[in-house]
Amino acid sequence: PFFVLTRFPGERNLEFVSIFPFTPANRNNMIAWMAGRSDGEKYGTLRTYRFPKTRFVDGPLQVQARIDQDPQLSSQLTLWNQQGSTVIRGNLLVIPLEDTLLYAEPIYLKAERSPMPELRLVVLATQDRLAYAPRFSDALTQLLEGRGDAVPTSAPASRPEPSTEARATDLRSLVDRANQALADYRRLTSEGKLGEAGAKLDDLKTILQEMNRSAPSK
Repeated sequence: PFFVLTRFPGERNLEFVSIFPFTPANRNNMIAWMAGRSDGEKYGTLRTYRFPKTRFVDGPLQVQARIDQDPQLSSQLTLWNQQGSTVIRGNLLVIPLEDTLLYAEPIYLKAERSPMPELRLVVLATQDRLAYAPRFSDALTQLLEGRGDAVPTSAPASRPEPSTEARATDLRSLVDRANQALADYRRLTSEGKLGEAGAKLDDLKTILQEMNRSAPSK
């Protein structure tokens, strides 16, 4: 299992939970996601999401394979390894977000003469798209641009479609807000202000939903 701070729908506070994706025997697709709760009266209880049998959901190994098969990313990792550095792949986290799953994996680089690994790339993926960049916000922007499962915004028939330039401006603004909310969340968590950090996490989830609606569809 992996350990994260998160807030479940309908709850007021952040919780320290262990999360675990489930795959069936001899298969790599994911059939469920479970969190073990550790705080207060919820201690020892489980929160489980079961995916319908009619929906194929990539498991962690399948997303890892997609990362390994990306030509540009694979070439970059090979190049780093050949230059005397060591590539360290972080844990691939599966994070439920509304009716979507977000897969996230950090990639670190450890120089030969340095004991401290450095974060070099953040890889993000959904069921049908993969993106990576040095910063989370940039990877998120790439992930949302042109994604096929974006939720279209409803508008009257007489209302013209926003221009590509306007959509790009809106998306950049949302990315900036998401980046700030994430930075605030990390700062408040490190300061032990979990209530305020939880509010920032809610802000981040709301912004991500707005970005999903603003992303252009294929």
